[in-house]
Amino acid sequence: MRGKLLFKTILIVLLVAWALYALWPTFRLYTLTADQKAEYASSGRLIPIMNKSVRLGLDLQGGMYVTLEVDLPTLIQQLAKVQDETLNRLIESSKQEMNVSSEDFLVILNRHFVKENIPFNRYWGEYGDSNAKILDYLNKQASEAMNRSLEILRNRVDQFGVSEPSIQHMGTTRILIELPGISDTEQAKNLIGKTALLEFAMLKDQSVFGETIDRIDKVVAADRKGPAAKPAAAEPAAKDADRKDADRKDAQDKAISVGELFGESGAAGEANGDTSVVVDEGTFEENPFISLLRNTQGGHEVSVPIENVKAVDRILAREDVRNCIPPDAQLLWSSETHNVGDKVFRELYLVKKEAELTGKYLTNAQVTIGQDVQSAGRPEVNFELNRQGARIFSRVSGANIGKRLAIILDKRVVSAPTIQTKIPDGRGRITGIGDMQEAKMMQIVLRAGALPAPVSIIEERVIGPSLGLDSITKGAWSALIASILVVVFMLVYYRGAGIIANIALFLNILILIAALAQFRFTLTMPGIAGIVLTIGMAVDANVLIFERIREELTAGKTVRAAIEAGYTKAFTAIADANVTTILTAIVLYYFGTSAIRGFAVTLMIGLVVNLFTAIVVTRTIYDHITSRFTLTKLSI
Repeated sequence: MRGKLLFKTILIVLLVAWALYALWPTFRLYTLTADQKAEYASSGRLIPIMNKSVRLGLDLQGGMYVTLEVDLPTLIQQLAKVQDETLNRLIESSKQEMNVSSEDFLVILNRHFVKENIPFNRYWGEYGDSNAKILDYLNKQASEAMNRSLEILRNRVDQFGVSEPSIQHMGTTRILIELPGISDTEQAKNLIGKTALLEFAMLKDQSVFGETIDRIDKVVAADRKGPAAKPAAAEPAAKDADRKDADRKDAQDKAISVGELFGESGAAGEANGDTSVVVDEGTFEENPFISLLRNTQGGHEVSVPIENVKAVDRILAREDVRNCIPPDAQLLWSSETHNVGDKVFRELYLVKKEAELTGKYLTNAQVTIGQDVQSAGRPEVNFELNRQGARIFSRVSGANIGKRLAIILDKRVVSAPTIQTKIPDGRGRITGIGDMQEAKMMQIVLRAGALPAPVSIIEERVIGPSLGLDSITKGAWSALIASILVVVFMLVYYRGAGIIANIALFLNILILIAALAQFRFTLTMPGIAGIVLTIGMAVDANVLIFERIREELTAGKTVRAAIEAGYTKAFTAIADANVTTILTAIVLYYFGTSAIRGFAVTLMIGLVVNLFTAIVVTRTIYDHITSRFTLTKLSI
């Protein structure tokens, strides 16, 4: 008897010691002042404390809720071995139908192909493959793309340092992300919404760039003058390009309306973008497109005043203008702007469409501070390629010494350094990055890898810290009031036995919250409701035991015999009630959403702990009392 009692006592003491140890980081975190938190964060000591403390859900500490949609049509189109107008039309019509239908995109696409009697093997698979076989292949690719997207987003968010994010599938094309405690929502959106496609592509020759701009300018000029206008004969390309470079360097800026640039009425011009652009007054009439450009840096790129970027984009989107661009090239903007005096410019590059190398060969990326003359003191990202990527990089760099290689991230040119020598070791660096924060974001997305398909944010909600604080306050008050009412009731109704029940209740809550911290569960508002329900279930177990003991005492049994009989007879009812409720909580957790899961987790843990505190802890206290004192009456 004494050995059994000693074992139970040691077990209870060890559990209480573990609970206090598990809750110490939580106590430390929530007693830190704002200055102390800033100091801990700068020294790197805050994250370990946060990782060991009770995690608060989105509804309690505020944060961001985002729903992403994976662009499945674009993925399917990228998988095609042939790109033509027929495929574009079928993809687009299927996409439009998907937007107003609940059917899967591939089911709709299959119907369109069958309707026009076009076999899938024209665009996917091998010749002779059936539609069913190719459809199965495309479904697998879509499923793998969703799984890869989920994993990549998890890696990005984990490296971003968000505590206890929630990332899960929603249907076939959507991903739900919850980021508790996030403060910079724009930064978070850029992180999770970026495709992060890294490419290395050569710039086209400067003479080709000059000819391309000249052709675009003639198309725009002819359009402004009307259908009957005929472009003047072109001068020799090199001479023409040199003249226009000079014009752009010595430009005399003049602000005009967008309507005047495109020959539109004022209302029509304003409807299409900015209300004004800056042109070179000396060249505007004869060369309207060139008048929008400047040559602030020389070389392969052209500078565009920030006020003109939308107008240039509008021109470049025209079908007749796109026909002026070489079929193996594309015009891309720089990722960053630059200042010349008080004016802001963005660079425009003519880059080869076919990338020499992509980010799939990248194995590591690390932020460093530049040491050479050009980038001294500025952040840069050093990267390493795997063996296959290093071989390709060595071949490309060796064959293009003296030429410029564009480093492109999500169709924006981050930098375009000149290749000085052959690079055999597969190492490189990305310079021209705005600040350290941007460099860290680039490091994260490059390490995690590119998303297999573009994603778009279709819904976002930001829960402010004030709403989270209000939820915490109300939730804490509800749990506190419930606990006080239960404690008072047990003391008034059961007197001395009520004190023992309240000790067990206190230990129940202590061990429950410690388990949440230790096993990295998240406490949500529904979770607080689960704690309140656990308090009620804990009291219910003690009520069953005490009423049984009362019955045994009324029947004339001794105190020790009544306690023994009370616990024995009440055990079946207590176990039945708790086990059936635990099974219900398991079902809720398995089939429920994140909010329901928060309730189910606290309820399950609370009920398991309740079985221990209500039966083992209170019985151990009674055993200690009856082993030391001979009781003739029991305060119950």
